[in-house]
Amino acid sequence: MGKLSPPERSYKILMLLPVSSKSHKNVFMPLAEALADRGHKIVMLTNQPKSSKHPNIEDIHLDVPYFRIENLNVFEERKNPSGIFQMLETTLPNLAKELYKVPVVEDLYQRRKEFDVIMINQMFNEIAYPFLHEVPFITLSTGGMDPRQSSVLGNVLNPAYAPNFLQDYPRPMNLWHRFYNTLVHISFPLYWRKWAIVPLIQKEISAQFPELPLLLDLERNVSLSLLNSHFSISTPLPLLPSQVEVGAMHCRPANPLPQDLESWITGAGSSGVIYFSLGSVARSTTMPVQYRDLFIQAFRRLPQRVIWKYEEELEDVPDHVMISKWLPQQDILAHNNVKVFITHGGLLSTQEAIYHATPLLALPIYSDQPRNSMFIKNSGLGDFLNWEELTVDMIVDALTNILNDPKYKENVLRMSVPLRDQPVSPTELAVFWTEYVIRHRGAPQLRSPAAQLSWVEFLMLDIIFLLHLAMIILLFILRRIFRVITAKIFGSDGKMKKKND
Repeated sequence: MGKLSPPERSYKILMLLPVSSKSHKNVFMPLAEALADRGHKIVMLTNQPKSSKHPNIEDIHLDVPYFRIENLNVFEERKNPSGIFQMLETTLPNLAKELYKVPVVEDLYQRRKEFDVIMINQMFNEIAYPFLHEVPFITLSTGGMDPRQSSVLGNVLNPAYAPNFLQDYPRPMNLWHRFYNTLVHISFPLYWRKWAIVPLIQKEISAQFPELPLLLDLERNVSLSLLNSHFSISTPLPLLPSQVEVGAMHCRPANPLPQDLESWITGAGSSGVIYFSLGSVARSTTMPVQYRDLFIQAFRRLPQRVIWKYEEELEDVPDHVMISKWLPQQDILAHNNVKVFITHGGLLSTQEAIYHATPLLALPIYSDQPRNSMFIKNSGLGDFLNWEELTVDMIVDALTNILNDPKYKENVLRMSVPLRDQPVSPTELAVFWTEYVIRHRGAPQLRSPAAQLSWVEFLMLDIIFLLHLAMIILLFILRRIFRVITAKIFGSDGKMKKKND
C-alpha cells in the first residue's frame, strides 16, 4: 500500500456476506486485509468458517441452517437446471426470517450507524439490505459484472454485445444470440427482482421492519460498486464513475511449493503436469462415478503427470496421478512445468489461470461457469467440454491438442500481460475507492442521475408517446385543412363549370 496516502484516521467497516460461497469470501479477504493493514477496523459477517487471524479483522461465522454450500451437490443440480433457483426461493426467505433473530446479527444491526461504511456481497444478499438504511454502502460484485445491478446504478447494458450473467456468445453476436441474450437480460431481473426472489424476501423483512423503505429502494442508494472483473480478461463495457473494476484482487505472485510437490512437478520432465480441480463448491467427490472413471482411463493414456484435487481416497489410480484433498492452487498454476489446468470454469479459477498464464480445459457445471468457459474457448485460452457428452477419447484429444498447440500458451500469456499491467494493483484501487466513499460521506457525486429514473423515464417512453400523439394530432389537422382546401378548389370549379354550362 505504499502508493496510497495514509488514511486520515482509522475507519470502522462492516462487511456483510451472510449468503456466500468460499470463493465469494476469497474475493473479500484481500481487500479486508489490505484495509486492516492500514489501521482500519473490519467486522466481517459471513456464513463461511473463520479464516482471518489479522488483529484488525473480527471474522464472525454466521451459523444458520438454511444455506450451507457444503451440502450442495452441483452435479445433482445439473439434472434440474431450475433446481438451484427453486432452492433459493425457499432458503433465502427462510434465512431472512431467521437472520435478525441471531444475537450477533441483531447487535450489529443496532450498531450499524457506528460504521463509516458497509460493504455487502452483491450476489444473493438482499436479505441484508435493512443494514443499508441511512448508511453509506458499497457493493462488491464477486461474480463480476451483473447487468441487473448495473441497471440499478443507471447503466443499462446493451444486450447486442454485453453478455448476460450466465452465458456468453461469439462476437459479433448473430441474430439468434442477440435475441436470446436480450430475453435473458430482461427476464432474469424480472424473475429475481419482481416475481420470485425479492418479493418473497421483502415479505419476511417487512414483517420484521415495517417502517423500512422497500429493499429495492434501499438498493438504489448504493455509493459504489466494486466489480470482480477487468476489461483485459472479459468483455470491455462502458462504466459509470460508481463502477470500478478490481478483478483478480485475490491473485498473487507464487510462493515456493512444498518440497514433495515441487519434486513431483519438476520430476515430470518435459512432458509436464496436468492440474485438475473443480473448485471449492463442486467437490470432486460428488462427481458421478461414470465421469470419474472416464478421467482415470484418460489419464492412463497420457504421458503427463496429473495432480488431482480429490477430497477422499481414490483407488485404482495410475502411479503418475497424485491425489490430494487440498492444494496451493496459485502456486501450482505458476509453475512453468504445469501445462494445462482442468477446471470447472469458476471465475476465480479462470482469473488465476490467466494471471499465471496456464492454458485451460473447462468443464462447466452451473451458474456463470458456462459463460466463463465460452470466454475461454472464444479467446483461445483453451477449450471446454460438456459433461453429458464426455468420452475418454474426447478428454484425451482435448488435452493433447492444448498441450501440443503452442497458440494456447501464447494466447493466455498475451492476456496475462495486460492483466498485470496496471498503474496500481486491484487491491490498492479497491482500498482507494472504499476510503474515498468514506471521506466524501457516501460520495453522492459518483451517482448517475439515471439511477433515480423509472423505466418509463429512462427509456423516454413518455416522451415518445407525446411525440407520437403530437404527430397524430398534426396529421389530423393537416388532413382537415387539406379537405377544406380541396373542397373549396374543386367544389368552386365544379359550381363554375355547372353555371357555364
